[in-house]
Amino acid sequence: MNKNEGGIQTIGLTKKYGDRMAVNGINLSIKAGELFSLLGPNGAGKTTTIKMLCCLLKPTDGTAVIMGHDINKAPLAVKQIINVSPQETAIANHLNALENLILMGKLYGLGKEESKKRAEELIELMGLKGRTKEPVKNFSGGMQRRLSIAMALISDFQVLFLDEPTLGLDPHARRELWKQIEKLKGKKTILLTTHYLEEADALADQIAIIEKGIIIASGTPSELKNEFLGMQTMVIKAQKLTSDCIEGLKAMYPNIRMIENGIEIKAKKLVFDDIVDYFRSKRAKIEWLSMKEPSLDDVFLNLIEEEKNQ
Repeated sequence: MNKNEGGIQTIGLTKKYGDRMAVNGINLSIKAGELFSLLGPNGAGKTTTIKMLCCLLKPTDGTAVIMGHDINKAPLAVKQIINVSPQETAIANHLNALENLILMGKLYGLGKEESKKRAEELIELMGLKGRTKEPVKNFSGGMQRRLSIAMALISDFQVLFLDEPTLGLDPHARRELWKQIEKLKGKKTILLTTHYLEEADALADQIAIIEKGIIIASGTPSELKNEFLGMQTMVIKAQKLTSDCIEGLKAMYPNIRMIENGIEIKAKKLVFDDIVDYFRSKRAKIEWLSMKEPSLDDVFLNLIEEEKNQ
């Protein structure tokens, strides 16, 4: 592979601990500039995968190529172009945010002024301005996670690994951190691991679902919803809902179920305007209408349940 080629490719990436298979021959393809989410329950193999890609664990078999560099053949070259924000928040609690970032910059070989300039930029990016002189031991969990990610951004890396970045945060802090991660999309290649379904749905360009070390599904959030569930649901309550109106609707959408004062329609694709126009043509007055898209939660839970039953 040409070293100018970007992104991340894993080829049969495997890690065994004795008889236990932690990661079982996974093949991923992540484009440069993409935010890719590895989604799975606790113990599925997400962190083990990250550690192999960061050259912290040697694969039992297989390999990965990151921005043209093989993790087995050129681990030093890989380490020079990546950075990682681990699950554990690794910050110096007695220092303030600016001091933590400047210290990290110096560890990466940046000069004093360059470290300070970069630290100030990251404090702005991560929404920490106004708290720079305060010891980070006084920060909330969400602020500490934002600082931890800022510390991972201090170097001029090409690839960022975020290992469960919002683990343990309350819903508000999680969403605040999502806003900061969103700002990085398209600028860096990012692999994010999470077991939060909503997080993968909100942030990822592509998702791979991992269970027991095996990739059991992959695609965009929309593709996964459409492929594995594929059904939209519309519930309509209406006046003057005649049998003639219902029979005509069944010709358009065969999967119709009667409910109290209305109907429930399921189909691969429901055209909202066509249905509303049809009801008007039949003089059926819509009182209430609700449309539900398939959720990533449904996909994930169905797939995991299927995997357990195999």
